[in-house]
Amino acid sequence: MKIYVDAMGGDLAPEAPVKGALRALRQNPELEIILAGRLEEVKPFLGDYGDVSARLTLEEAPEVITNHESPVMGVRKKVSSATVQGMLKVRSGEADGFVSAGSTGATLAGGMFRLGRIPGVERPALAPVISTGRGRFLLIDCGANVDCKPEYLVQFGVMGDAYMKGVWGLKNPRVGLANIGAEAEKGNALVKETYPLMEKAPYHFVGNVEARDIPLDAADVIVTDGFSGNLILKYTEGLAKALLGVIKQALLSDTRGKIAGLLAKPSFKQVKKTLDPDEVGGAPLLGVQGAVVKAHGSSNDYAFCNAITQCVKMIDGHVVQIIEEGVRKIAEAREA
Repeated sequence: MKIYVDAMGGDLAPEAPVKGALRALRQNPELEIILAGRLEEVKPFLGDYGDVSARLTLEEAPEVITNHESPVMGVRKKVSSATVQGMLKVRSGEADGFVSAGSTGATLAGGMFRLGRIPGVERPALAPVISTGRGRFLLIDCGANVDCKPEYLVQFGVMGDAYMKGVWGLKNPRVGLANIGAEAEKGNALVKETYPLMEKAPYHFVGNVEARDIPLDAADVIVTDGFSGNLILKYTEGLAKALLGVIKQALLSDTRGKIAGLLAKPSFKQVKKTLDPDEVGGAPLLGVQGAVVKAHGSSNDYAFCNAITQCVKMIDGHVVQIIEEGVRKIAEAREA
């Protein structure tokens, strides 16, 4: 299996992607990586990589699509960037997957215009996996599609169902629709129109899920438009950080708290690990014709390694093929 890695994307590039790629190679002896970027900047961070050199290919990619330029124009003009070259190699079969911590917009544009959508998919979607302590759920979409039609949300359910089956091994994922009430008649025009369509979709639809129930293991896949999904994602991340900060402050406020904190330190480490997005590494871009993972922009080498591992699981789990089958079933049901 061969993964194409963008070495120039992210706040800590190229150090984090380079070291993350080496870590992934050492963890998975069956993995091969194409590491692309400005090689004069990449090579200083390789260190002694003789143990994995046979499975690591360095590729010059001098152009970088930044967060300060139009993603679409960047993908059109900067054909020597790792984003464009990586998508093209996945499309041609020279690579099995693509991972980048760079511009989210460029990854989306590259996925749509250079790699291409799965036939029948209306809109690709970004879908992070969020841990809650009680389990985890996939949030789809989290920002790729701010304005949606009911048909998009129905397909998001197909994509989320496929991902949770292929990557996390769930046999029958529960798919819920984010809404302001549990009743079918609640919500705005979009969710009201979407609800009956999701009831007929080829996955286990469990109905509407209120925001307060999302972190309480109400569903394995939470479907929503990109605007609401991004709000849910950012609030969830901020709340986790705030709660950890409040707990830490309380434990350090007096002697008793410090003693209690010392005794409970192993447990708090486990809590932090559970809530830490670095454990997942990034969000898959679902709906395109290949395994694509957008790593967090702030990824360190550990998080980037986990993003690569997630991409490997997408390939092994045949996520693209499962999505193709689900979209085909929806189209056939619509024509019947």
